[in-house]
Amino acid sequence: MDRGTKNKERSATSEYTAKGFVISLTVLCLVGAAAWFGYVHIFTKGLERLPPKVCDGAVDRQVVIRTLPSTRTAEEGSNQRHEREDLMFSCHIHTSAGSILSGMARVEDASLQQWLNHYGSSADGGAIRVSVGGVEASAELDSSSGSSSVYIPCIPRGVRAEDANETYAIIAESGVIGHGRASGATLRQAVTDFAYQLTKHTYQMAECQNSRTLPEKLPRYEDHT
Repeated sequence: MDRGTKNKERSATSEYTAKGFVISLTVLCLVGAAAWFGYVHIFTKGLERLPPKVCDGAVDRQVVIRTLPSTRTAEEGSNQRHEREDLMFSCHIHTSAGSILSGMARVEDASLQQWLNHYGSSADGGAIRVSVGGVEASAELDSSSGSSSVYIPCIPRGVRAEDANETYAIIAESGVIGHGRASGATLRQAVTDFAYQLTKHTYQMAECQNSRTLPEKLPRYEDHT
């Protein structure tokens, strides 16, 4: 066999080897991408598989996604007890990662000052507060749970204002058990948004007298720091 023929065979063999390497690398990349895609959608998309509205239609799923870390599975549930001046509505989202977002909104015979005395400060270092149109919200600083509360004046249907010792209101409180998706101000805001949506839902159920149009969302804490 002459030298030219040998060189051609070597060139062909090298080309074949290079093509095989590229094909193998492509196949590996596709397999890896498919495995990653499957992992992400099977093991981390539990929150995305919740209904668009959770808590009996009270809360947007996106609020929950902003609050809790990615998880394989998630379950949500809600409960309503009593009505009128004894009305209470609660909601929870449990994740297989061990994190829980929970909140409760209820009708209370309490003034704004009483609410501030209870929720306006904390032993951990105080609280931050925002308000708009008579709606108040407060969140604890230095709190890893994002603990938050919302206050909306409301005299429920069937209750005479003169019978109240103080002003009736819907008061909600919520927080995270375990790890949140974020921490600090981001977590406080997400938990407060969750509490506010619970409060709005309960406000409608209470059929508050002289009801007001509630804002779509509360002012952002970051604008008041």
